[in-house]
Amino acid sequence: MKLVTYLKGGHDQLALLVDGMLYDTDRLHPDLPMSMAMFLNYWDDMLPIAKACEQHIKNGLARNVDAIPVNEVQLIAPVPHPTSCRDGYAFRQHVAAARRNRKVDMIPEFDQYPIFYFTNHNSIQGPGDVLCMPDHFEKLDFELEAAIVICKPGRNIKASEADEYIGGLMIMNDMSARRLQMEEMLLNLGPAKGKDFSTCIGPMLVTLDELEPFETACKPNHTGKAWNLSMTCKVNGIEVSRGNVSDMDWTFAEIIERCSYGVNLYPGDVIGSGTVGTGCFLELNGTGKLNDANYTEQWLQPNDVVEMEIDGLGTLINTIVEEDSAMSLLAMKKM
Repeated sequence: MKLVTYLKGGHDQLALLVDGMLYDTDRLHPDLPMSMAMFLNYWDDMLPIAKACEQHIKNGLARNVDAIPVNEVQLIAPVPHPTSCRDGYAFRQHVAAARRNRKVDMIPEFDQYPIFYFTNHNSIQGPGDVLCMPDHFEKLDFELEAAIVICKPGRNIKASEADEYIGGLMIMNDMSARRLQMEEMLLNLGPAKGKDFSTCIGPMLVTLDELEPFETACKPNHTGKAWNLSMTCKVNGIEVSRGNVSDMDWTFAEIIERCSYGVNLYPGDVIGSGTVGTGCFLELNGTGKLNDANYTEQWLQPNDVVEMEIDGLGTLINTIVEEDSAMSLLAMKKM
């Protein structure tokens, strides 16, 4: 099942996406909520009703229910108001390449436990414009990722049981202002201002039953579901990144196990996979310069269009927009 959130009369509206058409959940059944937050909070009750409604639509029995073409509405983040947002570090290829490019050895701890950081859940957005300040354009970067949303509360969740807490998968673009990130992390804290201005998710949340045909074995000695889903990123129509969700070394189940250790997870918590190998300009530029001293770095610029696609999860499109402000944190540094 594909769930989207769009703007309707100035408020968030949850809808099922079936064959390019949107069906408002609360119009399909009186017990279905109009918001993703409510749907997630009552997931076990809502999911069977929604799936029955979806089948009703596919059987051609929903003729009296209004439907809207998806390309005629303004989509927002499928989970527009996450209760929190964490981002993992699950792809060994990305970590190894980034460390090689800095001429340091691969860190052995990567293979011992999954890690994550908290980002700004109030800066989650869906498709559309990404507003960027002057300092953000100092090495502005995309990061190609997948993400999950938690669909029921839990604490101390074992990896062997953690897939039951996943409501579905989405595309994630973890935007990064690399100069701000690099400067603040010199103080061994962060990332913070280099990451907190925008994280894009969408265009839809795809439930795990829809992804069963894509399931594959996870990496040896790991636990949890994995999916053979090709991932690409284009900037201004030119492909710059390609990978696969199945390349994750740490599974979402294992990341959930660590996230929930001694901590309550809640419906609406979003967790990203971390960047796929080749999935950002920081890595691509580092590899380019390692192989060619004359390599010209590429970073995102105003009006660039970032287009991320993952098999089965759709296409997330964002346009980089220069905010009308000259304020600069870099200019405020005390020397």
